[in-house]
Formats: sequence, C-alpha cells, structure tokens
Amino acid sequence: MKRLIIIPAFNEESNIEKTVTAIQQTAQDFDYVIINDCSGDRTREICERNGYNIVNLPINLGIGGAVQTGYKYAYQHNYDVAVQVDGDGQHDPEFLNLMATHLMDNHLDMVIGSRFIEKKGFQSSKARRIGIIFFSWLIKLLTGKRITDPTSGLRMVGRNVMALFAIDYPRDYPEPESVVAVLRRNMKVEEIPVIMHEREGGVSSISLKKSVYYMVKVTLAIIIERIRKY
Repeated sequence: MKRLIIIPAFNEESNIEKTVTAIQQTAQDFDYVIINDCSGDRTREICERNGYNIVNLPINLGIGGAVQTGYKYAYQHNYDVAVQVDGDGQHDPEFLNLMATHLMDNHLDMVIGSRFIEKKGFQSSKARRIGIIFFSWLIKLLTGKRITDPTSGLRMVGRNVMALFAIDYPRDYPEPESVVAVLRRNMKVEEIPVIMHEREGGVSSISLKKSVYYMVKVTLAIIIERIRKY
C-alpha cells in the first residue's frame, strides 16, 4: 500500500527540518512531499539543501491550494492513502501508522486525528476552542455526525476522498468545510485520539483580527457545502 504525507509549508524555515526528521524517524512506511506555498523565507533553500521531496508553487495559493496540490500529487502518483501533516511541527507523525491501520481495518474514507477525545497535549487557545465547539455543533446539526475536532489538519484519506479533493477543495480554512463535503456524500469518517504540539516557530495563518472573518466565512461555507448539489 502506497502512503503519502502531504506537508503544506509557508514560511516554515524554523520548523520544516524538525518536521521531516520526525517523519523519517517514526513513519518510515510513508513517502512525503512538501508543498512550498511560495514562502518568502528560507523554507525552499532548506528543503533543497537537504534533498527533500518538494513542489515549489510559483505563487502563494494559501493553505487550501497548497493542500489540494498535495492531493493532486497523491492521486496522480497512484497513492492509496494520503495524510496531511502541517509543516509547523504541531502534528506528531508517531500516530500515522495507527491512523492508517484504523482507516484500512474499518474500511473508512477519512480518519481525523482529534486532540479532544482524550484531551492530552496542546488543546489550542480558549478562543479557538469556542470556535471548534461551535463548528462541531454545526456539523452535527447539518450532517448528523459529531466531529470533536473539525479544524484538525491531521486527516488521512483513501482514494475516493483523494479523487474528490484533487478536483474540489476549499481555499481558505478548509478543514470544517471539507469534512462536510465528505460526509454529505455518505462517506465514512471517524476520529481517533492523538496528541498535538504547540507551534514552536513561525506565525499561524489565523490571527486575532481574522477570527471574526474566519467564523462567519467558514459557517457560511459549511452551510453552502451542505445544501449544494454534487
């Protein structure tokens, strides 16, 4: 079974080496590809100096475009499983084999790594946890499925979801909206408990100023995704 780790990276010069090293040490059964989203720092230089497998985007596409590029890569290179691991070091690759086993043994389409099942490790800020609880409630209302960590970027998918995301993937803050896209097609999604780490360097894409925009935009996007035709 061919397995690919998609690493979206934008200005992750302080984290990318540690992220790849952790993957090489704990997830040897996986290939990886770094999607460098036109970083303005030394991310590209560090990756090329170390001989990492990297795709350099000529313009900044944002997190959605970078991740979708990874799904296109995975689908076109005939991978059976693809998983997003952010380049900021928050996602622990130690859980990837467990996620893959759960995905295959239970014939699932998506497995989400949730930090809120066992409530261990970094639990995000209080303000973001409020938003996460809201999105969890909204997704349950619209789909009937409770997702405890709808903003988690640590998601593993099979070929069906890979094909869907390679064609159609949200641009901004894509995690909650893309989960709804999968659920409304009656695909099987489950969560497993994982431990996440606090970002050690770099800057999050969601600042305090963007929080209100984030809540409104994602709420509307989730509702539209739920009601639109395939």
